[in-house]
Amino acid sequence: MQNLMGRIRRCAEDYNMICAGDKIAVGVSGGKDSLSLLYLLAALRRYYPVPYELQAVTIDMGLPGMDFSPVAELCAKLDVPYQIKKTEIGPIIFEYRHEKNPCSMCAKMRRGALNDVLLELGCNKIALGHHFDDAVETFLMSLLYEGRISCFEPVTYLSRTGITQIRPMLYVGEQAITHFAEKYELPVVHNVCPADKHTKRQEVKELIVVLQAQYPDLKSKIFGAMQRQPLPNWGVEPPQREKR
Repeated sequence: MQNLMGRIRRCAEDYNMICAGDKIAVGVSGGKDSLSLLYLLAALRRYYPVPYELQAVTIDMGLPGMDFSPVAELCAKLDVPYQIKKTEIGPIIFEYRHEKNPCSMCAKMRRGALNDVLLELGCNKIALGHHFDDAVETFLMSLLYEGRISCFEPVTYLSRTGITQIRPMLYVGEQAITHFAEKYELPVVHNVCPADKHTKRQEVKELIVVLQAQYPDLKSKIFGAMQRQPLPNWGVEPPQREKR
């Protein structure tokens, strides 16, 4: 756990994600990524140079068979307040609208519901579980499907709500997160979304596996290129040498 906490702390410090007095919500979907982020940020409170509060938030999409009670038990164990916002996003998308591109509409509706909860709770930041692999995949998705060089940013200020999105797990790979979730027996909630595993992201994941057979350091090269720009707000200032 110390290794992953160190990576999260380094990412947070590189991009100035956490400030003294922040009330940070963790968006908990029930998947391994968000649960790992919650666990690690809760543990990091003891060691981080400035104090911050945590609040776990789940947007319940109204899909049958998703039980978040084990997540509530974990939050109690971690001493993190937990709020579930119940919605009908799932039925609206799949039963009433029959969306051809459900992921896009779902993301917009979940963001709206999440922002409402954050404002009610007085949170000024939201920590999202995007990791190293997510960043590389998003970059390739933008390039291959949209013809754009683009990716989400490590820190994004949402001017309409006054909330700042942070992504502290960008230095952590998916495999490390999987091992962490298994080792600490995190209560992963099975994703029952009908669109799961049938997305453009899954196609890109499979493409990366093929390419890595010939270019083993492909993901590291892409991530490094993103930090060296031209992507906005991805650059990391080199550490200042101590003057003697």
